[in-house]
Amino acid sequence: MTTPLTTTKGLPDTVEAPGYDRASLRPGIFHLGPGAFMRAHLAAYTDTAIAHAGGDWGIETAGLRSRDTVDILSAQNGLYTLLVRDAEATQARVVGSIVAAHPPSAILARLVDPAIRIVSLTLTEKAYPRDAATGDLDAGHPDVAADLAEPDNPRSAGGLIVEALARRRAAGIAPFTPLSCDNLPENGAVLRRLVVGFAALRDSDLAAWIDANVPFPSTMVDRITPASTDTTYADAQHLTGRQDKAAVETEPFAQWVIEDRFASGRPDWEAAGALMVADVSPYEKMKLRMLNGTHSLVAYLGFVAGHEFMRDAMADPAIAAAARAHLACAAATLDPVPGVDLSPYADDLAARIANRAIAHRTYQIAMDGTQKLPPRIFEPAAEMLESGGEWRPFARATAAWMRYALGVDAQGTPYALRDPRETDIAAALAQTPRTADTIAAALIDLPGLFPQPLRASPDWRREVATRLDELLRGGAG
Repeated sequence: MTTPLTTTKGLPDTVEAPGYDRASLRPGIFHLGPGAFMRAHLAAYTDTAIAHAGGDWGIETAGLRSRDTVDILSAQNGLYTLLVRDAEATQARVVGSIVAAHPPSAILARLVDPAIRIVSLTLTEKAYPRDAATGDLDAGHPDVAADLAEPDNPRSAGGLIVEALARRRAAGIAPFTPLSCDNLPENGAVLRRLVVGFAALRDSDLAAWIDANVPFPSTMVDRITPASTDTTYADAQHLTGRQDKAAVETEPFAQWVIEDRFASGRPDWEAAGALMVADVSPYEKMKLRMLNGTHSLVAYLGFVAGHEFMRDAMADPAIAAAARAHLACAAATLDPVPGVDLSPYADDLAARIANRAIAHRTYQIAMDGTQKLPPRIFEPAAEMLESGGEWRPFARATAAWMRYALGVDAQGTPYALRDPRETDIAAALAQTPRTADTIAAALIDLPGLFPQPLRASPDWRREVATRLDELLRGGAG
């Protein structure tokens, strides 16, 4: 019987272990959402930072609803294996920066602890209850309404942050820094808007105090991290000699750009390669439009064509050519990015998506399209349409999403869209004839999804419908 991963003692010399004394490490960060990306990114960066510069920056973590990952991490004393895969080999590293994992019921008490100076989040776009039209807090969202009714028993990230800050303020405890690591444009500003908006519905003085005293730095995170599989766990066990149900896998590339504004200090993330800057926006726009936008395009085209994994989709010449065209088009929408040459960056992105060692499912990337596509596809498309630049590759990506939104594959087998507006999409298409023109019109006219310049453009509508027609006929769009 294989020994579970509960200690770093006795690991093979080929496995990198934490370069510090875990027994003396104290918490400084509480992370909401202990999913695969957090373990492949923030926890790994923090592990390296502690090894280089020390500091009490251990991570405590919890999920807002589920405790499956938390239970596994607790049983393993917070340890897990990070597999880094490329075409040549797979390297194993045991990460030790997580010092405790808690059930949801323990979150609020831990956020009030003065030791916690950063509250980071990787909860996906769905955890940000925004009004689609205004971008402000959706006060009618069920989680928001519940937290306003019972502020002492919050269940949403915003409700937890506001209640914890209120209690810290009342106790004379310095505020923590909320740090969004979710894949959203200006994620810090988005989080600030929602938190302050939520606080204002409770107490205007509290909202003013948060606005004046709590920084909400934006971040740009980048590391392809597929969902763990039985192969992940088997490879982790083979390389470490330990059973690890929390193992994750990722690519060699990692990038983290952070706006350097913190209320009570931070780890030395620069030692792990993070870039601390005054303005994250050029980097996040580059990543959203080039990597994430191309990711979405390849995922939808690949899924529709029957490719389970991104690497297989990129092995399809037609999809690879579409990806290259999209990368060039997206790059043309960007202002210069400090320190980045966009042409080799595009080459690197194409190679990363095609990495044969990474089994990243197209279906995983295809989820939540109505939240992902506006900043990745629709906004740059509207800009190019109005400026006279090239916009047609964005229409191809839109058509690929629309084909996916039909919810049936080429053989007529249904699948769940896994989208927060799945019901709206189904209603819009319920009585719509299955022609490209009618499908495109129904989805473009969904309230609050497409920018007005696209909704009003006959050229955009015509191009999207043409691309969709190709996909409906079995082509590559």
